Formats: sequence, C-alpha cells, structure tokens
Amino acid sequence: MGIEIERKFLVTSDLWKIGTEPIHYAQGYLSKEIGATVRVRIAGKKAFLTIKGPITGISRAEFEYSIPLKDAEEMLRLSVGPLVEKNRHRIRFGTHLWEVDEFLGDNEGLVVAEVELSNPGENIIPPPWLGKEVSGDPRYYNSNLSVYPYRQWDKKS
Repeated sequence: MGIEIERKFLVTSDLWKIGTEPIHYAQGYLSKEIGATVRVRIAGKKAFLTIKGPITGISRAEFEYSIPLKDAEEMLRLSVGPLVEKNRHRIRFGTHLWEVDEFLGDNEGLVVAEVELSNPGENIIPPPWLGKEVSGDPRYYNSNLSVYPYRQWDKKS
C-alpha cells in the first residue's frame, strides 16, 4: 500500500519563482466520499488516476496509476464539480523537493507549497518564502477547492 505523508503551507512571497518552469495541471474528482477520493489528473502531457484514503494527521493511503492521456481527457468530463487547475513548480530546497502550486480560475490568488516526507516526524528546513502551515485545514484540500473555491472564501477568517 502506498502512503502519502505531506505537509502543506501558504506561500508568502515570490522569491521561490526564480528559475522555475511550471507544469500545467488539470484535475477532477470522480468520487469525493468521506474517507476516499478518486482523482483524474493531467500533468503536462501525462495522466494519472489516483485513489486516496482518509487522512490521519498528515498521512493517508494513496494509490496512483499512469493512464492514457485520451482516457484522462474523457474521465475529466465525468468529474463531480468543476476542475481544479494550477501551475505546479518543483523547487529543491535543502534536502527536500517542494511543489509550489499557483492556482488558476476560481482558485486564483491561492499559492500553496507542499513537501512529501518519508515519516510524519521528519524535520524540514523551511524555505524563506514559506508561511502558515495549513496541513490540517480541509479548505486547502484540492478536492474541496473544486466545490468551495478560494474566490468564495471570507479572507478575514
């Protein structure tokens, strides 16, 4: 079984942008039941089907499979709710690879950095552009951004 251990943070400046080349992502959800999600994602010219289990702390079961691009394009038409689109940048900082997502469309203005870990207690060196940790806040889950996009949030909360 695959396990995803991930921490997620808001990004506070544009310092991370130097020398990065983004990959466009479009993703939709075929199922968002409590405890499991089924996602279809197109990342550049590659496509994936991903099943994620319930979150416990910062960990959850994750199974991801490459699928034909044409199949993914058809599956995205079956999505529950609108697609989530973003430009993803990969940045090496310290010993970790950070993924910075600049969201598009109804989630424009939201920029989030994620780092995958080998265990929940693993130490990270925070990049200078890292802000508040939002790992446990369900508003920032991509599956929730598809139904309650960032533009609709009360930014005071």
